[in-house]
This record gives sequence, structure tokens and C-alpha cells, in this order.
Amino acid sequence: MPYKLSATLKAHSSDVRAVKSPTNDLVLSASRDTTAISWQRQSQTINFSPETVLRASSRYVNAVAYLPPTPESPKGYAVTGSQDSIINVFSLSNPRDDPDFTLLGHSENVCALDVTPGGVIISGSWDRTAKVWKNFDLAYELKGHEQSVWAVLAIDEEQVLTASADKTIKLWMRHKVLHTFTGHQDAVRGLALIPDLGFASCSNDSEIRVWTFGGDVIYSLSGHTSFVYSLSVLPNGDIVSGGEDRSVRVWKDGECSQVLVHPAISVWTVSTMPNGDIVTGSSDGVVRIFSESEERWTSAAELKEYNDQVANQALPSQQVGDVKKSDLPGLEALETLGKKPGEVKMVRNGDKVEAHQWDAGSYSWQKVGDVVDAVGQNRKQLYQGKEYDYVFDVEIEGRPPLKLPYNASENPFAAAQRFLESNDLPMHQIDEVVDFIQKSTSGVNIGSGSEEYVDPYTGASRYRSGPTSAQTGPSSTFVDPFTGHSRYTASSNTAAAPPSSNPPSSQPIALKLIPMKNASLFKQATLAPMRGKIFQFDEQIKNEISTSSLAMYPEESRSFEVVFAYMQYVLDGTSQSPPPSSADIESMIHVMERWPSTYLLPVLDVSRLIVAFCPSVFQSTPDLRSKFFDALFKAAEWDLPWTAPLPKERERNVMIVLRALANIFQDGVDIDATWTAQVLKSIEQIPYDVLVKSQRLAVATVLFKYI
Repeated sequence: MPYKLSATLKAHSSDVRAVKSPTNDLVLSASRDTTAISWQRQSQTINFSPETVLRASSRYVNAVAYLPPTPESPKGYAVTGSQDSIINVFSLSNPRDDPDFTLLGHSENVCALDVTPGGVIISGSWDRTAKVWKNFDLAYELKGHEQSVWAVLAIDEEQVLTASADKTIKLWMRHKVLHTFTGHQDAVRGLALIPDLGFASCSNDSEIRVWTFGGDVIYSLSGHTSFVYSLSVLPNGDIVSGGEDRSVRVWKDGECSQVLVHPAISVWTVSTMPNGDIVTGSSDGVVRIFSESEERWTSAAELKEYNDQVANQALPSQQVGDVKKSDLPGLEALETLGKKPGEVKMVRNGDKVEAHQWDAGSYSWQKVGDVVDAVGQNRKQLYQGKEYDYVFDVEIEGRPPLKLPYNASENPFAAAQRFLESNDLPMHQIDEVVDFIQKSTSGVNIGSGSEEYVDPYTGASRYRSGPTSAQTGPSSTFVDPFTGHSRYTASSNTAAAPPSSNPPSSQPIALKLIPMKNASLFKQATLAPMRGKIFQFDEQIKNEISTSSLAMYPEESRSFEVVFAYMQYVLDGTSQSPPPSSADIESMIHVMERWPSTYLLPVLDVSRLIVAFCPSVFQSTPDLRSKFFDALFKAAEWDLPWTAPLPKERERNVMIVLRALANIFQDGVDIDATWTAQVLKSIEQIPYDVLVKSQRLAVATVLFKYI
């Protein structure tokens, strides 16, 4: 029997990035709406309902896994990984707002999770590492990939597979590499274990490969027309794949046996149930279950509604190939039988061009959309291991062309600031770069709003506070601060397609290097998420037995509230508030001295603003400035060896401290010459080749102002 829709699970308000289906009655899903959901099958029905909504992060949740039951949690645990680099573990037997366990160690987005039968957790991250966690503690780290680790797969309790944007797959025995698999031509995105044979991998090169553990390719599966994101294996050994071409494909004996087209742009994730049903998560925020058992198919009316949604999709011509209407046959061409599952045929129906796909299950052509002439879906561009909608060429006189990556849902100021900093270009050119981006992408707007402004100077310090209520309404306006890409707003009838990476209007931008005449302060900020992150971290510290003594005291919390109230006043002029006192600054110093460096980035960032907007508080109390900056230097681990490359966490902390130093040297502020000499001596401790470009910019600003 062919696979048909069994259930539609709607509660997420943004892309569903990961699903797991460990039993026939349980589905776990993770979404960019900052939540994970545990879905339970209703008794004796095919329907599922959300049993628990887990507030898994204040940012996108990109990975989910399931830990088997224990005496403490008879229903098992949900494990989530998100953009905040944190892994959270929630008991499904006694779910709470706060996780039962929090695993800290990654420095960037956690995008992959897997679990061994014995309960060992494996995680993969954009920080280029995978980590193995036993009993909720870090056991060892897997270092060796040159770019982001997109997928992890537990083979047994000791062996692990990892797949990366560096196009390789590695087999590990504990922390040692046994073998490196090469052959894919682009980032490797998914892995699946094939019992008694080896494993399968999928890639942005549109290919699926089946390997032996010895490194031999048994066969390749071709059929997807864009990136293949996810793989799973059915109980009978058939392979299931999902990708950017809107489809889930079922592969039997090396051939595609069925194509399940989705009314969405991307099928991000697939999973399989013990009973053979297929679970998918898509860019339209919907979890779907498909079954080849007729008794588990949804009603005829819902099947028709679903097929109509698929048929009414608008397919950009770039997705299905060049279209010349005069050369296309009419509807009579659909009387000819298809040659293979998934074959696409375009026909004229009056003034419209329709795309039909051969469905081997029903032995008929099924309409999958209307072909339109528009800026449409093309393959996303991979740049430094991460995906972008555009990668522009920038020509600068006397230098090789530079790459400017940009996502359609991203704030242009964030992309421009990132480009200028990474290429050591003067920040006063930001308006010129923004103007180029806006002209080259005119008419393309995918789910971004004006409220998504990113600080053009501190894009790396972007925070989000946790949601206070379930997000079950329209799609949120969150934009991925790591990639920003694939932020879709899809309706039931049409799917918003990401832009072509080569828009007709785009031409290489040429910038002129003009020396800076005036130095600027690092004053820009978005206060609400910064404040939210500080108090979120305080809650995490308070709820961990090992760190509870480090949490803020009530008077320290009040001092932070005073600081944020005043900053809000000076930035937007609302609700006049008194400036922080020396006692408030002392409270911040105490927090910086106590908290682990992992939690200090938002505290350091608000310190940068205090230096910029409250210079008088340091002049009213002797030695307060010295104590404040001593705490900043300690938070940035200034006395540790300066060995390149710095850990990401320390790199960011150092950058913020350097920006705070730049802010202290402003017009009208009287600074003691002895203290200035000490500051310059501290800067001299850092070897120049250790500094990244954003840090070099801050150092240059300090020296510019001092001179």
C-alpha cells in the first residue's frame, strides 16, 4: 500500500527543525518558535495531541532526542539543543518549566543530537565539535572537523559517527578517529544506521550514499533536486529522506518507491515509528504522520484537503527548470503513464503552467503546483559551513574579491556590520553596504520585521528573553542570529520561496577605503533581550545545586533593574529614571567576580553601556573605575595565556571588554594618566595575531581616541 497522510499535528508557530518518534504513541518535535512539544496519541485513535510544551530555550530549538525511561522518569526524557549552545533535558513523567538537567560546554548552536540505548547523549554543534555526555556530565570531546558538525549518530556505547559541513564523515572510537569517509561534494547533513550493512548519509549535494563501516560506498540514491536534510530507516530496512525540494522520498532496494510532496518549502526532518509510519517536520511549522496502513489513514475529506494544499502551491520556475510555455504539451500529455515515482511533467492548462508528479501508489499523475515566473527557490549558498540565501562578490581596489553573505530574513545592518568587521573595513561604510543589499534584494521579504533590528556594532551580542506564554498564534518574527536563513511565512495555499542567490539586479559592489576621521563609541544596544538573558542566567545559576550560592542577591537584582531603567531612558527618552549609583556599580562588580565566565557576556555588554552613558559615576567615587575594569579584565580571563585561537566564549568576552575600554575614552571625561598607562599595558599583553578582526577594531578605536 502507498503511504498517505495519517495525522496533522499543529501547535508550533515556526519551522519544525527536528522530530523523534521512539514509540507508536509518542512524537517529540523541536521548533524555531523556541519550544519542543511532546505529542501523545489519543487512546484508540490515529490522532495526537500536545501533552507537554517544553520551554526549551529563548532562541531557536534545532535538535531533539529521546532518553529511555528510568526509575526516576518512567516516561523517559526529552533532550533539546538550541542556538544558545545549551542542551536541556526534561523529564516527560513530571515536566516542569525548568529542565531537570542542563549540559553546558558548546560555544555555538547545537544542531544535532543522538542517544545510545544506554542513555549516553551525543551532540553536534557549529563550534566544529561533537561532545559525548554520560550521566549528564561531559565525558569527552570529538575534535577534528574543520567546519560545523551537522549530524551525529550513535552506533553503540563507544562508537559514534559525525557528519560535517567540511564534506566528511568521521567514525570515532571514544575520542579517537578510526576512519574518515570522503565522497560527498557538499555539506553532509544527515546520518542513519542500516542494520547488518552500515550507514546512510545525505548531503547538500542532493545525494544519499550507503556506506560500509570500512569506507566503501555500496550504492548512491539520486532523485532529490536540492539539499537533502534528514534520513531515517524503516523497520523493513527501507530508507526515508527529506529535503529542500518539498519532498519526502521512500527508497526500496536502491530505487525511489514513493514521493510525498509537502505544502511547504523545506522538509527539515524525518523520523520513523516502530509500526512503519513516517513522521516529518517542515518549514510551515507542521508535524505530519504518513502511514501505509489504510486503517491509520486520515479521513477522505482531510486527504482531499491536503492534496489540494499541495496542488495549489506556487512553484518558482527555477525549482523545476526553464519553462517555455509554447513548447509545453497540453493536459492530454497526462494520459501517458509515468516512468518512475517522482517524475515531474509540466503541462499547459489554458494560460497556466502546471507541474504534475507521477504517483506510483495510485498509478496516476498528481498535480503538485502551478509554475510561476518569480524570484524563487534556488539552492542556498554555503559559506564557511553555514547556509545563506545570497553570497555577493565585493570588489575593493587592490584586493581580491570579498564575499558578503546575506539571508533574506536578516536585518541588512547586521549583515553589513558582520561583513565590515570580518574584513577589517571601516564601519562608516555600513550605510553604503546596506544600500547595496537592499537594492540587490528589492522585492524579497521573508518574514522579517522592523522589530528585528540588530545592533550594527554588537551583532555578536544578540540576546532573546524567554517567552512567557505558549506561542500558538501566527508565525513569530524571530530571525536566526546565526544564519537567519530559511525564515518562511507559508499559508495553506502558497509557500513563500527563498530568493535566488543570483538576482538579476545584483552586481558586484565596489567600496572605496576612506580613512576614518572621527572615532565612534560602541553605544548601540537592544536592552530587553539583554536584560532577559541576564535574569534567565541568574535563574539557571540559582536552580543548579553546584552554583546556587553564586546567584544574585535581591539588592544586586535591584541594581541591575536601576541600570536597565536608566539605559532605556537615555536610549529612547521615555520614563525618566535616575542614573545608577556607585552602590549599583559595586553590585555589578560583585556579580562579575562571582559568576562563571559562561554566563558573563550579557553582564559585560551592559557594562559597556554603563561606561558609555554614565561616565560621571566613575568620577564621583575614587578608584571605582579601576575596580570596575579590574572585574572586566578578570571576567575576560586576561591573565590566562593568549594562545590562538581563543575559545569562542573568551573571544566574545574580550571583544566586549575592549569595546568598554573604547567607550571610556570620550570627550569631556577626565581620565587619570596613570590608569590610562595601566590600560595600555594590559592591551599590550595580547599578541596581535591572536586578535580577530572585531577585536582589532576595538583596539584601534582605543588607540585612536587616546592619541
